[in-house]
Amino acid sequence: MRAVASDARQRLKALWQSLIPHLYGDPSETRRQRITRRVRIGVVIAAGLVTLQSVLLVLGAWRNDRQIEGNMGVAAAEVLDAGPRRSTIEFVTPDRVTYRPELGVLYPSELDTGMRIYVEYDRANPDLVRVQHRNASLSIIPAASIAVVGWLVAAAILSLLAFVQRRLDRQDSIALESQSLS
Repeated sequence: MRAVASDARQRLKALWQSLIPHLYGDPSETRRQRITRRVRIGVVIAAGLVTLQSVLLVLGAWRNDRQIEGNMGVAAAEVLDAGPRRSTIEFVTPDRVTYRPELGVLYPSELDTGMRIYVEYDRANPDLVRVQHRNASLSIIPAASIAVVGWLVAAAILSLLAFVQRRLDRQDSIALESQSLS
């Protein structure tokens, strides 16, 4: 049982080492190996940046919610143009000023053109508006799915690069053997 666990651990470690690049170069590293290692590092950095962007998306939505809740006004609004990611609305504040926020309304899913809805807005900045009873928790699933897809794409690219690296290593070893025989 221990031998199986040890063998599985060694295979996982070998898989990890073939997928995740080391940051430092090896003195015996060929030019192809160095380029492949650097590309692999770039793929991991890109996946990390996609993850960071997803985290910042959720934090930005949370910050907007806190700003709205700090000085909240509620108004009835009409949806002028509805889309899955952006909906344009118009609402009138209690002091009879009409607003059409440039960036639309936050959390616009399931809105249709012509709908009458209630919105919550920041009275100090009426351009910051969200649909009533919706909050930043709605941004978690899309942001997490972007991060997951980013890492899945990175894993596929890293696997492909590991395969290419193994083929290049085999070619280099065959070339060295043929040189030593002649």
